[in-house]
Order: sequence, then C-alpha cells, then structure tokens
Amino acid sequence: MARRRYYEKLFEEYPDVVTLIQFRQMLGGVADSTARKLMRENQVFHYFIRRTYYIPKNSVIDYVMSKEYARYKKQLKVRI
Repeated sequence: MARRRYYEKLFEEYPDVVTLIQFRQMLGGVADSTARKLMRENQVFHYFIRRTYYIPKNSVIDYVMSKEYARYKKQLKVRI
C-alpha cells in the first residue's frame, strides 16, 4: 500500500475526477490518441458524458499500478 500512497501524494493536486487533458498530464504527457485508446479498450474506468471523458483519480492510480501500465512503460523504454 505504500506504493498507492505515493501516487495519492503525487496526484493530490488533481481533482477527484479529471478530464482527458489532466489524465494525459498525470501519465507524463502521453499523446491524445494513446489516452483515448486506453479509454476505448477499458484499461481505465471512465465516464463519457456529452463528448467529454471524465476519469476518477482512483482509476488513474489503479491504472498506473497495473501490470498493463508496467508493460506499456517497458515498451516505451525499448523504443527510445
């Protein structure tokens, strides 16, 4: 749980429900297409209301702690 507390502290400045732009910032500035792909593939729990994505901050933390995110980060390092 120490790892979860780390992300809660890291993201404490963000509201409890973030927009797509804030979500992208939280993930280190990923591309818009990448963030939307995560939504389409249901990697991150979200709401889609009137053409806008809303993502609970806890869902972002769950995602960055997931195995999928670890694989994604590893994949990025290989490409660089």
